[in-house]
Amino acid sequence: MASKITNPFVFLQQVRTETSKVTWPTRRETVISTIMVMAFACIAAIFFFASDQVIAFLVELILGIGR
Repeated sequence: MASKITNPFVFLQQVRTETSKVTWPTRRETVISTIMVMAFACIAAIFFFASDQVIAFLVELILGIGR
């Protein structure tokens, strides 16, 4: 716990001061980052789907079970 009790008004001033120090990304940076995350998520989904299909095929081929 905090050892000092702060006035809510002072606390809000401190929050505003700290928020002004943050370097916020531009709209362009945010859009590019979002597109990159979506693209890599799709690539990962395709990779894991393909891996799962290959492993399922091998298990069926070797053990004769599944599907």
